[in-house]
Amino acid sequence: MIIMLIIGIDEAGRGPVIGPMVMVGVLMDDVDEIMLKSLGVKDSKQLTQPQREKLYDSIKTIVKDFKVNIISPKEIDESVLGKGPKVNLNWLEANHIIEILSELSKFNESTKYNESKKKSTPEIAYIDCPSPNIKAYSEFLANGLAKNKVKIKLIVTHKADEKYISVSAASIIAKVIREHEVKRLKEKYKVDFGSGYPSDPKTQEFLKKNYSNPKYKDIFRESWSCYKDLAQAKLQRRLGEY
Repeated sequence: MIIMLIIGIDEAGRGPVIGPMVMVGVLMDDVDEIMLKSLGVKDSKQLTQPQREKLYDSIKTIVKDFKVNIISPKEIDESVLGKGPKVNLNWLEANHIIEILSELSKFNESTKYNESKKKSTPEIAYIDCPSPNIKAYSEFLANGLAKNKVKIKLIVTHKADEKYISVSAASIIAKVIREHEVKRLKEKYKVDFGSGYPSDPKTQEFLKKNYSNPKYKDIFRESWSCYKDLAQAKLQRRLGEY
């Protein structure tokens, strides 16, 4: 029986105006996939917070490896505002996907999984695509991986976290780590800003009161429209005073 290694990649925290985005790649084989499915692993959005926490611990124990990239508001702003290598959040994600796949593909150099009848190199990567243009996004990823001399079949699709257990597992780890990061920020600054999403009334209130407070500069995504609208309104009020 040939055991195949696969990678699933997903993110959490793409939309919030407060806090980081978390991207995760999970390396597993098809036997692990069956085990995780039996435990109830599925898209993180379909699970409660306690369920995610419990599965988070199980996933880390079962999978062969995983990589976490925590992307700060500053890095997001630099990309979205055009100061980074690519002017788009989608391409920022793509660059991190390439980095994660390149790192996890090194697993074939490890001896801990290089057993007879088992593939030691990841063969397929399932990726939740943030872009409406799947073809262009896939080509960008393939070109980036080729530069890093990484050979792996890419399955890039929308709603991959609902279709593939490996991506579901990545989505759970990403979501839990994002929740941990939000909790850490609240404890660090001794505030409760809610979920960090613009639709959250508690987040909206915190943003209105504190968007210009230098104390919280590192937690806000200044490139988000809700932040820019407040900053622009303040500028206009100042100009109106003259």
